[in-house]
Amino acid sequence: MATLSVTAAPTAGAGLRNDLIAAAVIAVLGTIGYFVYPDDLAFLIRVIGLAFLVISLDLVTGYCGVATLGHAALFGVGAYAAGNFCLAGVTDPILMLLIGALAGTATGLVSGLLVTRFRGLPQLVLSIAFGQLVAALANKLSSITGGSDGLAGISPGPVFGIFNFDMFGRTGYIFSVIVLLITMVALLRFARSPFALMCRAIKDDTLRTRMIGVSVYPRLLVMYCVAGAVAGLGGGLTAINTGVVGLDSVSFERSAEALIMLILGGAGNLWGALIGAILFELFHHYVSAASPFHWMILVGVLLIVVVLFFPKGLVNEVTRRIGDFRQARAAR
Repeated sequence: MATLSVTAAPTAGAGLRNDLIAAAVIAVLGTIGYFVYPDDLAFLIRVIGLAFLVISLDLVTGYCGVATLGHAALFGVGAYAAGNFCLAGVTDPILMLLIGALAGTATGLVSGLLVTRFRGLPQLVLSIAFGQLVAALANKLSSITGGSDGLAGISPGPVFGIFNFDMFGRTGYIFSVIVLLITMVALLRFARSPFALMCRAIKDDTLRTRMIGVSVYPRLLVMYCVAGAVAGLGGGLTAINTGVVGLDSVSFERSAEALIMLILGGAGNLWGALIGAILFELFHHYVSAASPFHWMILVGVLLIVVVLFFPKGLVNEVTRRIGDFRQARAAR
């Protein structure tokens, strides 16, 4: 018989300690990246932008069990919105991020109204259809999106009116790491909330949650909006740093890549989403440079190995095995 895996939230003191640890981990990772890739910060900025997309996908797939292959639409609409407002004169990076988040939320609401009403294959098909619709509109509405040429000329102003975005990407990278740190800490706290725990229960056993009086559809829709805000934030951040938004930001391939990253790191774990994005992009970065014509074969081999030996994702499996080891030591 299936059971609802809703665990109690940690105490206030433990929650604060977890938040501080999360902030410290991201700060350390950001510092390591800065010194390891001092001449390739644009690559790390791209990784951070995609990490927002994967984390957003984890909120609906890992926490709610919603199958989607059109999630890049939320990311791309946020990027286009931030870019268009910048071209219209709104150049403050913070405002651009907020605009991207609002656009992603609105797109998540529209998409969620359709996708979350169904389960299984119809849900997956609807998500693909929505993503393809957004991609087609982005290609046709060239006056807004730039079409196949992309939306170019995005030039954000200084952060807080002081720190200019430089050609080496230093300001953009530090800005991106800080935004990721704040967002990750907020989402980790959100993931411990009763609302997020109930979403996990819905994923585990939708019928039983309905039987105990839980309104499933509104909760899934709210989570879709939260995920849209996170994806839109990543899209806006990408537009700010790259200065251009292309059709690839709303493509099916981008959605599929995000799902691969989530599988690699582990669904239902925000750290898994983040680590999965980092590992996949690092693998892609080095393997595609070494073998530009055959790197997809190696990606396929990597996924087969992960699914066979780490079926719940690298982070989830490593965490489980560490827990088993500690229990075994305590039992001795």
